[in-house]
Amino acid sequence: MTESNTTNGLVTDDSHLVDRDLVEYVRREGSVTISQMVEFAGVTATAIRQRLTRLMEQGLLQRVSEPAGRGRPTHRYSLTPAGIRTSGNNFEDLAGVLWSEIRAVKDLDVRYGLLRRIVDRLAEIYREQLRGDSLQERMQSLASLMREREIPFDVVTPDGAQLPILTALACPYPGLVEQDRTVCSMEKMLFAEILGDGLRLTSCRLDGSTHCTFEMSAAGAQAV
Repeated sequence: MTESNTTNGLVTDDSHLVDRDLVEYVRREGSVTISQMVEFAGVTATAIRQRLTRLMEQGLLQRVSEPAGRGRPTHRYSLTPAGIRTSGNNFEDLAGVLWSEIRAVKDLDVRYGLLRRIVDRLAEIYREQLRGDSLQERMQSLASLMREREIPFDVVTPDGAQLPILTALACPYPGLVEQDRTVCSMEKMLFAEILGDGLRLTSCRLDGSTHCTFEMSAAGAQAV
């Protein structure tokens, strides 16, 4: 049995053809037919159709029918906007440079103002996707959003505790944190903006803890 895993939503396995190969081929050609993909991959049309079905269900490819005279229409496949976004990115280098420039601002009020604006913009993005009314539900929703970004978060309520704890099992900004732990404060500000003002960063990996944890104060929970 062939082992498989998933990377950026694309199934990969030990065979010579993987979903990523197909997506990259379509990216390079713009739009292709099944016969073109068969020739490219060297597999059967049935195998190609199986992969196309999966990639369309994932929203990565789309099919357009083109009239072909009196015969059957020709189906061509191209990337969707989501498929286009599966390409590599250079966000890490860009984020590092931008953060260095923010740190270089000598006026503390101006620097804080920039951080505040970043937090507000990020909060707008997350707030639109957050679901639930209770603190537990909203924490669970936030953890799900982070996991969609391949950042493992969890929510637990310890025995005897009344309020849930949001736990970051991995740092969302590992490279930046190594430069300046102000990033931790920015993350806390962001989560407090969308979960409630009483949220606190109660443990941090930079201080030797296994994970970073965020807890809501009793007063903050009542205000949510």
